Amino acid sequence: MENLNSIKKEILQKIKSAESDDNVEEIRIRELGKKGRITKLLSELGKLNQEERKKLGPEINDLKNKVLEEIEEKKEFFLDQTLNKKLLEEKVDVTLPVKSSQNTNGRIHPVSQVLDEITEIFGSLGYEIADGPDIETEYYNFNALNIPESHPARQMHDTFYFDEFDKDQGQSVLRTHTSPVQVRTMEEGKPPFRFISPGRTYRCDSDQTHTPMFHQIEGLSVDKETNLGHLKWTLETFLSSFFEIKNTKIQMRPSYFPFTEPSLEIDVLCDRSGPVLKIGEGSDWLEVAGAGMVHPNVLKSANIDPDIYQGFAFGFGLDRLAQLKYGIPDLRTFFSGDIRWLRHYGFSALDIPTLSRGLKK
Repeated sequence: MENLNSIKKEILQKIKSAESDDNVEEIRIRELGKKGRITKLLSELGKLNQEERKKLGPEINDLKNKVLEEIEEKKEFFLDQTLNKKLLEEKVDVTLPVKSSQNTNGRIHPVSQVLDEITEIFGSLGYEIADGPDIETEYYNFNALNIPESHPARQMHDTFYFDEFDKDQGQSVLRTHTSPVQVRTMEEGKPPFRFISPGRTYRCDSDQTHTPMFHQIEGLSVDKETNLGHLKWTLETFLSSFFEIKNTKIQMRPSYFPFTEPSLEIDVLCDRSGPVLKIGEGSDWLEVAGAGMVHPNVLKSANIDPDIYQGFAFGFGLDRLAQLKYGIPDLRTFFSGDIRWLRHYGFSALDIPTLSRGLKK
């Protein structure tokens, strides 16, 4: 057998002198490949007697391991060199102004755009914005809103439940509406109140007009003399501004919601005769919201005396309003993540609709 020390010294010197990753790979193949020198030494061990194998076997294995270790270190060295060179060549000065051509790919999602429009409209009417957690308790999501335990919305096939349970608040749920925000906000303040509560909501439902996660915006107004006339004016004013039409006509149909009494379905005048649904004209009606006078039990849950104060509440589906205004046929596409869809229905930050400026005069 060849002198192992001289072999080791020779190979390590070659690795040290290698000028590229390719050179290191050539050394690896030449020394450790199928026909490599170290591989040959290992195969020749079988020809030696037991004493020689016992002595040379560990030495050859040590040589092999040392060469592998040095090769890996050298490869890491060249990899770091390549990466550092690439970082220097491709670095970007983020303090430089953005080129106008680079500002054409991003789009504002229709839901974000509609939320901004609605927020500004209600802001012009003196409404504030209230927020609350997506993960709620049964108390705030159902009990405080006068929803009985027998109500279908509390069943497992309608609501996403968590395992967490509190003896006072009940089981944790993904909120099924943004109404819990109303109770939480009223608890923390004193009337009068006038605010909207936009946000994500969750229900076990999925088809062309329903998704497991969707967006709602609810409004609440509580004062000593608040009445249905105020509610009607508010909704007519909002819809006229949002759909950019004058004197929107609405009709209020009796309905039932546990948290309002009386409860109403809000329909807006529309025309279905052509290929495109038109809001504000024609002879048909389209349901767009639920509303009503706040139930006394809900006011009591927020420590408000219903003999002194009363209020109205309303709720819209943000995604549905976006569908109606911008002609989007399928609700599921809102959450598909398809960039082609967003390029078509999204809005450029430099070319957003002019409605988002508050109420029209």
